[in-house]
Amino acid sequence: MERADKSIVKRFDSLKTHLERENPILIDAISGFRKLDDIGYKSGLLETDDSYAMQISWWPLVSILGVFSAGKSSFINSYLGQGLQKTGNQAVDDKFTVMCFGEENSGQVLPGLALDADMRFPFYRISDEIEKVTEGEGRRIDAYLQLKVTNSEVLRGKILIDSPGFDADEQRTSTLKLTKHIMDISDLVLVFFDARHPEPGSMQDTLTHLVEETINRNDSNKFLFILNQIDSAAREDNTEEIVGAWQRALSQKGLTAGRFFTIYNKDVSLPIDDEARKKRFEAKRDADMADIETRIEQVEVERAYRIVGAMEKQAYSIRDQAIPAISRLKQLWGKRVLQIDAAILALLAVVVLGVSIVTGTIGALSALVLSLFTNPMSMLAVIVALALLAIIIHFMVRKAVAQFMIRKMKDSPDEPYTKAFSKNTAFFRSVFSKNPAGWGGRSQRAVNDVIEHASDFVEALNDQFTNPSGK
Repeated sequence: MERADKSIVKRFDSLKTHLERENPILIDAISGFRKLDDIGYKSGLLETDDSYAMQISWWPLVSILGVFSAGKSSFINSYLGQGLQKTGNQAVDDKFTVMCFGEENSGQVLPGLALDADMRFPFYRISDEIEKVTEGEGRRIDAYLQLKVTNSEVLRGKILIDSPGFDADEQRTSTLKLTKHIMDISDLVLVFFDARHPEPGSMQDTLTHLVEETINRNDSNKFLFILNQIDSAAREDNTEEIVGAWQRALSQKGLTAGRFFTIYNKDVSLPIDDEARKKRFEAKRDADMADIETRIEQVEVERAYRIVGAMEKQAYSIRDQAIPAISRLKQLWGKRVLQIDAAILALLAVVVLGVSIVTGTIGALSALVLSLFTNPMSMLAVIVALALLAIIIHFMVRKAVAQFMIRKMKDSPDEPYTKAFSKNTAFFRSVFSKNPAGWGGRSQRAVNDVIEHASDFVEALNDQFTNPSGK
């Protein structure tokens, strides 16, 4: 029976210790992921040095994306109440910066390896994914990531990620891979645009790689679109014109619904001489900032529900997608093997018969067959020889068909099931078995228990965060 590596067990223990301090209610979720991991190991869906629990971030995660000049770093510094990030009109940081709370080591900057090797962080083993995109780049993880520690209380219990601008990076392909990764795992994504350049051309990369990606997502409500530095429109008082140009650019990419905000950083804003105009701008900024900060505060609650949702989604994925896909592939493989077996044996019989007819030895062949019926030992020897020949042919065919199907699975929807399929076509697996490897009554019950437990978990979270009865 395949089990998790010792390193995985150790990391689960570390995660449990973390949750005991930060969010004890989520400790029970670990057992659900462990059950799914066991099924993944047995079925070949999961490597023994991996875990479904490692494919999500266990800390609430807020990501800040956008073009390099959109004031992301200024927003972060203002939110934290300290100058943690460098600011400027040019690209000042070409790495993804993960910020987390740390009272004793505030201000310390750690290399990307600190993130790549710790399952509690959102970039665990991301070097493997970068390596798949560009060979050799996975070893340069420090060129893509860094971890900064801050003692800002607003970040206690959360993780904040600042991204490099799309148009300021030479490591483009890998950067986009990382961007998509954090979009998937974040609880909240703030997408920043520059009000000084709201026209489509100047933010084309952001429109293409962020806006288009969000339109059809099930979690599109976690994206907030922010037009920053709107104070640049104060002197001309042409806010509506700038906002209109920005929203038209978004709608041209298909984004017609969502949360849109216009803000600016009052600490570095342009002076507004007209008092009435100044108050109007400040009121709009304060209202939008309050909404944004409220959403950031809510990520701790949203993360708890998201973890439970991820566990439930994984259980459904195994039961309703992966296992049926593996069963389909296994049955197709078995059908092809038996068909080719039959075709080869039939061809051999035809060849033997044909050669006998052509050479005029058909009579001798008939006599030999008849003589076998009168000599049991000879008959047994022939049967054993033919059986061995059939077995050799069968296993050669099994292997050839499996290899052919694996090659066809590359870059297809079935590619994620390649290892599981290989496990099901091992030499000791029967072509007649109905269930895939590692999938039986016990596994089915385990998956169903996780799904049922997820519903109970949601009720427990509701009891913690809501009180419909008013008691």
